[in-house]
Amino acid sequence: MPLLRVEGLGIDFGGLRAVNDVGFQVEPGEIVSVIGPNGAGKTTLFNMISGAYRPGRGTVALNGETVTGMEPHLLARRGLSRTFQNLQIFQKMTVLENAMAGCHLKERGNFLADLFSLPASRRRTAGTRAAAMRLLARVGLDRAADKEASSLSYGALKRLEIARALALEPGILLLDEPAAGCNAVETEEIDRLVAEVAKSGVAILLVEHDMKLVMRISNHIVVLDRGEKIAEGKPEQVARDPKVIEAYLGVQAKEAGGHALG
Repeated sequence: MPLLRVEGLGIDFGGLRAVNDVGFQVEPGEIVSVIGPNGAGKTTLFNMISGAYRPGRGTVALNGETVTGMEPHLLARRGLSRTFQNLQIFQKMTVLENAMAGCHLKERGNFLADLFSLPASRRRTAGTRAAAMRLLARVGLDRAADKEASSLSYGALKRLEIARALALEPGILLLDEPAAGCNAVETEEIDRLVAEVAKSGVAILLVEHDMKLVMRISNHIVVLDRGEKIAEGKPEQVARDPKVIEAYLGVQAKEAGGHALG
């Protein structure tokens, strides 16, 4: 059984068909990338899968359970976590506090214990701190734990956001352009991190414009254009697909062989 199954998904905005009849599946530990030109509907698709938008058509199933239109916090409890194009970091908090914030959804607290700082509350806080430190070590930020998040480089902030998403212990992680705005070194760090997360058994659904990264790390690629799925398959198959080459580069590039996708 696939971890995530999307069937016939679609949504309209004011008569504009933003996404139409898109379907695919993601297996445990697999990296599936969704690519396409600007305006292809990639982030809209992510928003429907993650509960930010309610689909007008189709279904989303997680571990065999239909979760179409379910609110994001309920999906998070079922093992789906995501990052966003625009950083959602608390800039004035420390790196450790940001990571700890991601752990709170997994906590089972007691209001009175927290109010009076009882031993149970202190033990829970210590456990959350230790879990957050392990996450920071995983993304290479443990030495920056006490720094204010605003002092980090852009690439480090991207890794911090991934750490916070991993705090929910997801079965599937949706990454919306994790390498956007990163330099070559930062992109390579993101590349290694995403591959390591997938090797641990977490499925990855990725939207990314960096085609070199996508072709290097993806097991499977889904291509959108104008809200429609125009191709799907392994990276080498997609890179040679005439529809994909035309969507990205135009007819002239199609005739030239589409080497820019490799």
